[in-house]
Amino acid sequence: MIVKISAARSAFYALAGALALGLAGCDGGVELNGKIFDAMGVSGNGPKTGEPKMAQRSGIVVPPNTGALPVPGSQPDTTAADVAALQDPDRLAVVSQAEKQRQQDEYCKVNYEQAKARGDDNADLAEGPLGPCKGSVLTALKKWQNGGEDASDDEQQ
Repeated sequence: MIVKISAARSAFYALAGALALGLAGCDGGVELNGKIFDAMGVSGNGPKTGEPKMAQRSGIVVPPNTGALPVPGSQPDTTAADVAALQDPDRLAVVSQAEKQRQQDEYCKVNYEQAKARGDDNADLAEGPLGPCKGSVLTALKKWQNGGEDASDDEQQ
């Protein structure tokens, strides 16, 4: 009886495998019809276009007076003053980050530290440009990882 069960089971698995292979090669005849499928673009009813429509772009335009153009390679070397005059976004971001930190320190001194000294319980809710003024374990850890000197002040709070 054990032999018959295992033979029936293997025949069932063989039939299921053959059926799966047979259906894998078929189209299946499933069509997605309806407005929702048209809106998603998965129905076969949409317009068939070979290439997407692109707007025409104008070609390269040469200036009317080409005599005003410099000869290639005749540009003077750039100096340090020319490089310093550039508006470097990375340098501006560092400056703006330092400015934000200054604003945060100023805001927290007035709205958190002085308010706490007066006994205001709502001072814990004060948030400056860079976040909450009240120190936490996470802000102390962040300052410690960045090498900030303020890490010991936040750990005491």
